[in-house]
Amino acid sequence: MPRLFTVSQRMRQSFSGFVAACIFAFSAAHGIAGDSPIPHENERYDLVIYDATPGGVACAVRAAREGLHVLLVSHAPELGGILSNGISVWDTLYKGPRAPIFDELRNGIYRYYRETYGEDSPQYKASRSAYPKTRFESHVAEKIVTDLVTAEKNITVVREYYPISVQQTGARLETVTFRQMGGTETFQAKGKIFADCSYEGDLAAVAKVPYKVGRESREEFNEPHAGLIFMQAAAWPPQGANQKIVQEYRKLNLVHYDRIFEIVSPESTGAADPAVQACNLRTVLSTDPKNRILPKKPEDYDPEYLKTLPFKNGVLGPIPNNKFLWNHPELIGKQTTYVEGDWKTRQQVIDAHRHAMIGLLYFLQNDPSVAPNIQKMWKNYGLAKDEFVNNGNTPRQIYVREARRIVGRKVFTENESMLGKGLKRAPVQSDSIGITDWFMDSHACTPAVAGTSLKEGTMLLNHLTWPGQISYQCLLPKEMENLLVPVCLSSSHVGWGAVRLEPTWMSIGEAAAFAALQAVKEGKTLDAINTDMLIRLLAKKGVMISFFNDVNVASDTPWLSAAQYFGTQGFFGSYAVKAKEPLKKPLADVWAKAFLQRDDPNRVAKASLEAEAMAGPAITVNEFMDLLPGKRTEAEKILEHLKIAPENLLTRGDACRLLFELQ
Repeated sequence: MPRLFTVSQRMRQSFSGFVAACIFAFSAAHGIAGDSPIPHENERYDLVIYDATPGGVACAVRAAREGLHVLLVSHAPELGGILSNGISVWDTLYKGPRAPIFDELRNGIYRYYRETYGEDSPQYKASRSAYPKTRFESHVAEKIVTDLVTAEKNITVVREYYPISVQQTGARLETVTFRQMGGTETFQAKGKIFADCSYEGDLAAVAKVPYKVGRESREEFNEPHAGLIFMQAAAWPPQGANQKIVQEYRKLNLVHYDRIFEIVSPESTGAADPAVQACNLRTVLSTDPKNRILPKKPEDYDPEYLKTLPFKNGVLGPIPNNKFLWNHPELIGKQTTYVEGDWKTRQQVIDAHRHAMIGLLYFLQNDPSVAPNIQKMWKNYGLAKDEFVNNGNTPRQIYVREARRIVGRKVFTENESMLGKGLKRAPVQSDSIGITDWFMDSHACTPAVAGTSLKEGTMLLNHLTWPGQISYQCLLPKEMENLLVPVCLSSSHVGWGAVRLEPTWMSIGEAAAFAALQAVKEGKTLDAINTDMLIRLLAKKGVMISFFNDVNVASDTPWLSAAQYFGTQGFFGSYAVKAKEPLKKPLADVWAKAFLQRDDPNRVAKASLEAEAMAGPAITVNEFMDLLPGKRTEAEKILEHLKIAPENLLTRGDACRLLFELQ
């Protein structure tokens, strides 16, 4: 896609009207309507967002639809981050609706292939509309993302700029200065609220927000899998305690993997380490002879070096139109250099991965040391001719699996994704703004091995990870009043493995937009807004803040919002609402007490789980109101509105509805 040309501040001041008209005409002629000239220095936005990752896009679109004046600045020429740069698959274990903007984008992918090729076409079938891990072409994702953004008149988009400095008053950001990628032009953006949605956490870093890079020690957050670690595959199916855990986990409405891993001792010391997990280019390959480019021998081709690169002898797919994803090689060690490097350094890391990928593909197709049958297989694959056409048919952006992680007001750790004590679910977060469904994992951090172990830092905890809740406080840097960080949020390295997926970031980004909306409307700082009001709003708007096996957040079920909300208050000690079941006296007592006293949600969750196991009669609506002294008159009015008869037996779902409206 042609990129928008920008102009200097001096030219804007002298010829602002003329330049704006010329740029508008150029944009319209080249199909990039929605991009705008860089903002005038006196313009102040409700929300300034950096960067146009999927999380940033979800944040921008939601904020714009709610009436906020939004500036979206991207360091890249394309919108969509890794969606537009080869990832080719939604990494999620959950098929159901998750959050409106994510759902809209995912359904837009299905619709594109269905309407373009037909419902019975191989392209539509390859998109896997019935499976959580949707597959798609990068240029299709970029188009859908771009259409999503440019449809919003309240969004101003500026491409190929990155933050270099900020001005602030005390703990409040006032202005961010952005510089042109590869150039010297700058502009200043003023905002009421700012959001850093970049993979690297660059805006937070420029604002001198405290952050971490690398891995904490095992002791810092009491995380069993923290720090320097070696893991190896264990026998499947699991035995003993692991067998019971896996059996419980498999009841969840998620994709499951038949594998289990164990820590290698004593080599796994748990010591802190500066390395983050490896990154790589998500290369898209084609088997279509008319749409593939076989690599030429690189100028400094070094087969001995290429033999040392870790890679899997295969590809993932298919994705639509006879394409496949190659998720290798990983140049273990260069990823940490990328994190805090300037853009020149980062480009060197990207180029090194690109060069290694091209070299390895050529090696597999031509080197005498490669078995003839393997060579023959790999010669079916070439770079997809219709992808990344302005960048040598290779992704422009690297897959940044981990970079900075801010030090927030709360930290999402391994413990937030494991079974809570006395619960059949992960610990409850009373201010949850999103959920995790992916298992905690990490690609290699260093190339070391211990015997038959995977490379050091490689971690797959699919048998130990449970859907967790992300606290709003994880998005808030300490001592910063108007900055949200929905992507590089506050997390430990181990916890990060469950957070670092695009569906999760899109959901969090949309939730962050609602927080920004509330702060702007109320004229408050982000830490001063009524968090309970925010959580209730998210529940009403269909953003999943509590994972349940028996809930569809996009349905019109009358008890849906209430169940989502009370999932953050400890009313459920497991992942089941059981909305249509009658409310029994022991559980009714727990819920009524929790409603009136606002106890710690994890204590409530434990008490709720224990009460569910007790014998007791089902109660009527009237009997439940007797447990809420001082609330009867108000409750009766609500029941009339909800059309619930007081003499009837009360279901769990209707109890939640009543309490939700009573607050």
